[in-house]
Amino acid sequence: MHFVDAKGILSTSGGRCGMNIYRGCTHGCIYCDSRSKCYQFTHEFEDIEVKQNAPELLEKALKSKRKKVMIGTGAMSDPYMHCEEQLRMTRKCLEIIKRYGFGLAIQTKSDRILQDIDLLEEINHEAKCVVQMTLTTYDDDLCKILEPNVCNTKRRIEVLEEMQKRGIPTIVWVTPMLPFINDTEENLTAILDECGRVGVRGIIDFGMGLTLREGDREYYYEALDKHFPGLKERYIETYGNAYELPSPNQKELLEVLKQKCGEYNMFSTPDECFRFMSEFPERYKQMSLFDL
Repeated sequence: MHFVDAKGILSTSGGRCGMNIYRGCTHGCIYCDSRSKCYQFTHEFEDIEVKQNAPELLEKALKSKRKKVMIGTGAMSDPYMHCEEQLRMTRKCLEIIKRYGFGLAIQTKSDRILQDIDLLEEINHEAKCVVQMTLTTYDDDLCKILEPNVCNTKRRIEVLEEMQKRGIPTIVWVTPMLPFINDTEENLTAILDECGRVGVRGIIDFGMGLTLREGDREYYYEALDKHFPGLKERYIETYGNAYELPSPNQKELLEVLKQKCGEYNMFSTPDECFRFMSEFPERYKQMSLFDL
């Protein structure tokens, strides 16, 4: 872990504001796209870069914003990695988001988010908060291989259930579906049934498969050699050096997704989910005569 002073904290794309408090990750997911060389890491991926001035930068940015919007975090680096236990940088930023009345769309794989459920509930009450979880495999033993340094899927589902109890809306990413590993109808059905049970609002998937780029590919293939001997050769034979690696079961999995989302009244496309997460509510609470 090392500390830097960042020049800025908020980025804007497609009308959404995003921030990353950390760079790198210690969760060890074997398929992580953020390892790709295109992101130009100048340090080891597990040597977390901490933007130590993130709270100050965020406060300055939100002070100057005339329009309330949703602030997203967690797309590149999980805001609840191991270092958050001692640094509490994410919590400091959430407190600022709450103070200035902005909304939040936060993405994680970790149950450490429960440490901040009080703040998340307050943000959702005063503006809007959406919690996003990634669920890739229902099998605990397989989860330990794919995502070794973070809580398993069963625990993440418990987190989603706690969010439901507090009235905090949730979105689930069921990506990636790794060809020949977790891309089965049985696995996806089990995950979606649990999502339906705990009231998830929508499911994000990008075609039931995996993407691999330089940097990410090499790390993934090393993991395949270690945990699934011979599977790397099958990947190379099937996909060559392609960026997009759709599951051979893609058609069947997409049908399961469509059916289950219809059954549980969940959003079933990325566009629907992103639209929901980016919409700042008209019900934003401002002082009125009735509050005086």
